[in-house]
Amino acid sequence: MLDTLETLCCLEGVTGGEDEVRDYILERAMPYADEICTDALGNLMVFKKGAVTPAKKVMLCAHMDEVGLIVTSVTDEGYLRFSQAGGLDRRVILGKKVFVGPGRVLGVVGSKAVHMTTAEQRKKLPEMRDMYIDIGAASREEAERLVHIGDLAAFDDTVVRFGDGFIKAKAIDDRVGCAAMLKLIESDIPCDCWFAFTVQEEVGTRGATVAAKSIKPDVALILEGTTAADIPGAEGAERVCELGKGVVIPFMDRGTIYDKTLFKTLTRLAEENEVPWQTKSKISGGTDASAVQRSDSGVAVAAVSVPVRNIHSPACVAKCAECEDQLRMARLFLAEMAK
Repeated sequence: MLDTLETLCCLEGVTGGEDEVRDYILERAMPYADEICTDALGNLMVFKKGAVTPAKKVMLCAHMDEVGLIVTSVTDEGYLRFSQAGGLDRRVILGKKVFVGPGRVLGVVGSKAVHMTTAEQRKKLPEMRDMYIDIGAASREEAERLVHIGDLAAFDDTVVRFGDGFIKAKAIDDRVGCAAMLKLIESDIPCDCWFAFTVQEEVGTRGATVAAKSIKPDVALILEGTTAADIPGAEGAERVCELGKGVVIPFMDRGTIYDKTLFKTLTRLAEENEVPWQTKSKISGGTDASAVQRSDSGVAVAAVSVPVRNIHSPACVAKCAECEDQLRMARLFLAEMAK
């Protein structure tokens, strides 16, 4: 599971450009799948037969895309201006290494040097319009031979395991869910299941909207990474959830009120099987569940998420054990659906 997660996190899949991630998953899933299809948006949908055919059509869902940058213009000096692709806090961008476009052109995000700013400017974080990507080009013409307007830029892909069972990488949100689904596809599963690897979640759950309409599930489980704010200065409910306290089974977020019966089922399964779990202490964030729930005539949805520090940044941090437990919970869920 963790080796698969590391490989997936190293791939580039900035929202709207998930091809590399999809191709990798497709290659690994193909020998085990009973049916595979894609759509015009780029979703990958895999059907795998299980030990039984459940009374209700079951779908598991995880998104392939990650946050990143998109090139909007090139300056006369050869610098790249950019905008965000997905929800990014500009505090995590400055000084970061990125790879731009299909040629993986190395760049560094920069801004005006501190000794060239005024005292008033130093009190504020630079706006994105005041940042640039330096790819080492000496002119607009040289830069445009390497990159193009609309090229996507992904953050550095270094993955590190550190401390007491932690992993740091970009795109743990939501390659962790993709890794869990891929491992299920490669194994025997308790019941028939559709696996939806979706695109463009980070810009409005667009892929899930289309995938759910295509598959038409009765029940769906969303596998995600979710915001953990267990850091100095965050107290009580502001911590949202914490690494080391178990997978997150949410009852609500900003986009979804999760099915109460499924919520109770998941929490019962966790307790019966001694899987540590928690729920969010603050209503925040959103997942593909919001789109899936509203599709067709409505879908009963639930979620199991891995707590992630520094989410939507080049340095996401998660607990290895909780990544494994998400996979375990997904398998328990399928076993329950098989009854």
